[in-house]
Amino acid sequence: MRKALKDAVVVITGASSGVGQATAEEFARQGSRLVLAARDAVALQKVARTCRDLGAAVLVVPTDVTDADAVRDLAGKALSFGKIDVWFSNVGVGAVGRFQETPIEAHEQVIRTNLIGHVNDAHAAIPVFLKQGHGTFINMISLGGFASTPFAAAYSASKFGLRGFSEALRAELADEPDIHICDVYPTFMDTPGVAHGANYTGRRLSVPPPVYDARRAARAVVRLAQYPRSAVTVGVVADLARLAHFLAPNTTSRLLARLTSSYLRRAPRAERSNGNLFRAPANPGGIEGGWRSERRVPIAAVAAAAVVGLALAAVIGGVPRTSYRRH
Repeated sequence: MRKALKDAVVVITGASSGVGQATAEEFARQGSRLVLAARDAVALQKVARTCRDLGAAVLVVPTDVTDADAVRDLAGKALSFGKIDVWFSNVGVGAVGRFQETPIEAHEQVIRTNLIGHVNDAHAAIPVFLKQGHGTFINMISLGGFASTPFAAAYSASKFGLRGFSEALRAELADEPDIHICDVYPTFMDTPGVAHGANYTGRRLSVPPPVYDARRAARAVVRLAQYPRSAVTVGVVADLARLAHFLAPNTTSRLLARLTSSYLRRAPRAERSNGNLFRAPANPGGIEGGWRSERRVPIAAVAAAAVVGLALAAVIGGVPRTSYRRH
């Protein structure tokens, strides 16, 4: 059954840029009432103005999701609309670098934000859903939830952990037919996220193609709110990476590590930076990051297919053969 979004109350964390901003605008077009949260109050107000111009009622609540008390306060303020229908748990940060060269504080902050932050969101939202008898909680995970990300070990740990958390929560709530836990697994999106992230490689980072419009992920989130289901992927590369990792996880991870290492050896030098790990970025950047290049998409499709081919070869090569010839 399609859930109506007109006048639905939607909480969006990480709403100040990227997919969060795109999703806020998409829900605004649906006539939803929005509660926007992120660390950057100024950026949130800018997003709120756009959403109000689209006809939405908007409440801005600056929030750091690593602070459980602040997230509970966010839920309380959202209830000034009388209910919470959808909670989009969208905050995510990253730190790129060799594991031992990345400060332990950075590893901790990635996990605190990407995993504990989502746990805080759910811990604030689920009691509200249980009390009112309905609600949809949507976790932004990424393809990193089922395919490891070498040179971003803490990010990988946080996303694998978030997938497990989401599955466990979904199982606990299986007897609540009108409460839904949904996961979104996008491939690389054209957002400011990579530019905002921590970089301990000493090299300039880029995004491998194909890179999709963040509004595509936003539309997927809105569809989940209308037609809840356990999980959706966004972009063919996410599906191919999931298949390759399922067939041959070690081969896939090693290939990704070699490709990343090769890129970093050739990339221009750049300053090491904590990025937005410990504070909001100076420039939130809007929805787009400027990473898209349509000419590079066919190359990426071939590369993704090659990964699956290698995975299949590894599986076939590793299957013991039994001879049935009679001696």
